[in-house]
Amino acid sequence: MKIISARVIVTCPGRNFVTLKIETDQGVYGIGDATLNGRELAVVSYLEDHVVPTLIGKDPRRIEDIWQYLYRGAYWRRGPVTMRAIAAVDVALWDIKAKMAGMPLYDLLGGRSRDGVMVYGHANGADLGQTVDAVGRYIDMGYKAIRAQSGVPGIAMAYGVGRGTLHYEPADAELPTETVWDTTKYLNFVPKLFEKLRDAYGFDHHLLHDGHHRLTPIEAGRLGKALEPYSLFWLEDITPAENQESFKLVRQHTTTPLAVGEIFNTIWDAKDLIQNQLIDYIRMTIVGSGGLTHLRRVADFASLYQVRTGCHGATDLSPVTMGTALHFDTWVPNFGIQEYMRHTEETDAVFPHDYRFEDGFLHVGETPGHGVDIDESLAARYPYKPAYLPVARLEDGSMWNW
Repeated sequence: MKIISARVIVTCPGRNFVTLKIETDQGVYGIGDATLNGRELAVVSYLEDHVVPTLIGKDPRRIEDIWQYLYRGAYWRRGPVTMRAIAAVDVALWDIKAKMAGMPLYDLLGGRSRDGVMVYGHANGADLGQTVDAVGRYIDMGYKAIRAQSGVPGIAMAYGVGRGTLHYEPADAELPTETVWDTTKYLNFVPKLFEKLRDAYGFDHHLLHDGHHRLTPIEAGRLGKALEPYSLFWLEDITPAENQESFKLVRQHTTTPLAVGEIFNTIWDAKDLIQNQLIDYIRMTIVGSGGLTHLRRVADFASLYQVRTGCHGATDLSPVTMGTALHFDTWVPNFGIQEYMRHTEETDAVFPHDYRFEDGFLHVGETPGHGVDIDESLAARYPYKPAYLPVARLEDGSMWNW
């Protein structure tokens, strides 16, 4: 069995996606996601100019060897561009192998650990009242877990406040939108939001919140402590993790569970956080961390320290990654929760899939492979459109973490 072609497909059904399609001499193909929000074309070039030529003629069943070839063989390792290109290849190869075996991917990984995958949705509003109402709508839709983000008085364009009710895409302009941030206003407001949410809905539903790398470690500890009475499922990305030891300070000041990792690329980004039990959930993604082959190793390592998975699942990951993540979630023993930002109808049409939402859980189908395909003729109707994520400055004009 040999790889005879590998093609990169770029489409923009409401936002940009980069998809790799690998075809074999036996007529079986697999697809993988390589999307990097705001830097999509960098991955396209990496794939087309540097990866695809090396794949032709290789045996697609040798997934581990091809992964090592692309990782070790590059010499300039890691980074978001390299690892997303590797992920696209890896997921496409797993898709091919599962199709050849006639199995849904979770069976090839080792079978089910659970019947359904608990997911959390994104409730947000321009102010406290709108956010409380939005959480109620997600409860009415059957969600067991909801992430709550709100506009903050005195902060224009606060993070996490979408332009729609279900579909949120922060990449909004051909050049980055500049926003302004004030940590004090945020810290004074967020506990009020969760007090109001618990007063309105009680403690029967899981609530989550994303700090999006905005706080220093001591500020993060202060927020975590202030939110303890409201029993959050987790605080996400509450401080930058380039210095993994910074989470020690956060841990000293709060028992609120901590989650991090959506921008991590390899196990080395999370090694100290996991083995020192400084986090409770690792949020690395299949597309961001080199595919299933690598994320399985991260999950196994995390399980030694009772750290659970909580894969990033925003709309900047295509349904290919979501479908693959759900097979991973269905199998992985130390599963925690799965983020689920719904794609638009246009995106769902371009990427037909067999996973479904029911009563707060996503369920994978029984289609051999990862259960997601691409309609190439429909994808061609949506050409690439430049779009960047915003940037943030403090009120004095200095750059901050968006």
